Amino acid sequence: MKLSPDAISTLLTSLFPSETIDDLARECEVVMRDRKVDPRMLVWTLAVGFAVGGEARSIADYRRAYNAATNQSIVASSFYDRFTKQLHELLRELLEHALDEVAVPHTLTPEFDRFRDVIATDATVFRLNQFLTEFKATHEDQSGVMLYLVHNITEQSVISDEITDEKNHESTLFKTGSWMAGRLFLFDLGFFKYRRFALIDENDGFFVSRLKESSNPLITEELRTWNGNSINLAGKQVFDVVDDLHRKYIDVEVEVSFKRRPYDGVQSYSTKQFRVVGVRNEDTDDYHLYITNLPRTEFIPREIAALYRARWEVELLFRELKSQYSLDKFDTSKEHIVKIQIVAALLTLVVSRAILRLMVDHAEERDEDCTFPRERWATTFRSYAQLILMELAELYEYPSPNIPELLYQEAKQPSPARMTLLEEVCADLYAGSEA
Repeated sequence: MKLSPDAISTLLTSLFPSETIDDLARECEVVMRDRKVDPRMLVWTLAVGFAVGGEARSIADYRRAYNAATNQSIVASSFYDRFTKQLHELLRELLEHALDEVAVPHTLTPEFDRFRDVIATDATVFRLNQFLTEFKATHEDQSGVMLYLVHNITEQSVISDEITDEKNHESTLFKTGSWMAGRLFLFDLGFFKYRRFALIDENDGFFVSRLKESSNPLITEELRTWNGNSINLAGKQVFDVVDDLHRKYIDVEVEVSFKRRPYDGVQSYSTKQFRVVGVRNEDTDDYHLYITNLPRTEFIPREIAALYRARWEVELLFRELKSQYSLDKFDTSKEHIVKIQIVAALLTLVVSRAILRLMVDHAEERDEDCTFPRERWATTFRSYAQLILMELAELYEYPSPNIPELLYQEAKQPSPARMTLLEEVCADLYAGSEA
């Protein structure tokens, strides 16, 4: 059975019902007195139309997408006036509303089913073309915006996000707590901290991280026996002996010490036992070393290395935002417009993933063994984004676009008195001949 023509618009309007958009718009004081700009279509233009723009996306691009979908000719000043701090708050509220609603069924390794979720955290930094003091960078006279994401790899969704300046360290944005129970967290070296690992363990969560060389933990026990005259590792530190080893895997228990948070002005110290595993890379003749609390009885070193490779998913997510949606190309002098664009990009991801889930479910209903590669899906979604936006406008009873009239209104010179370059040249030549 084929999908119905209105399947996508029905799905999206159930994700963001008109009443929800209107109610949140009032709560956030997104006031549109003359109602020339429909708040529902403005939201959809940002959430879907973000994928339509080119490399140097601007408010003018959004306005053209809005006009094309609604068959209107909203003037630039009227449309620009809608991009306020209140609009950013509205989009944030809608993003929070949607994050729990979108989940794409995973087709990953069965080992993932052992966990409630598999989570990767990371941050990316991008420069602004104009200097904004609100987004301080590590380089003088530059602005750097950091986007921090907590990515649910299992469901291919974003759990939470934060927008800050480049000088904030990404590691400080990660919050520990009871929400970790049953989840597996995959960290790169930017999040390496023994206290963080201990808190995950104490909250019944799991973690895998690359092992930082400067940590050099003490080996207390070998968890795997080797035949022959092998080196005894107990009592040695990992990086002191790793270069002397030639075994395929390393699997040891280590003891680490760390500072607890001060309590009533008193600083306490703790120790923990974790597991360090290594998988030899025959091409480079060295080890990929990981620290984890995953039990040896359930996960061998090779499986831990395979699980960790899933962390690349969050890197692919950032690459999608930058390569497919040009997230790193902003040219504005206003902080709230930068934030509006970033949240619009995240809403675009939410919408894209919601439609992707529809495609996956439909494939299962048809018993078709097919997959939807990430970059192919993002490219396809971008290609059809304007059509999706126009379908949503039709659902809101906007007329089909009068394309010739839209082209006429958009392409003509907004100031009749302003001359074109050719007219200026001709005027100068005429003035010169008169002299």
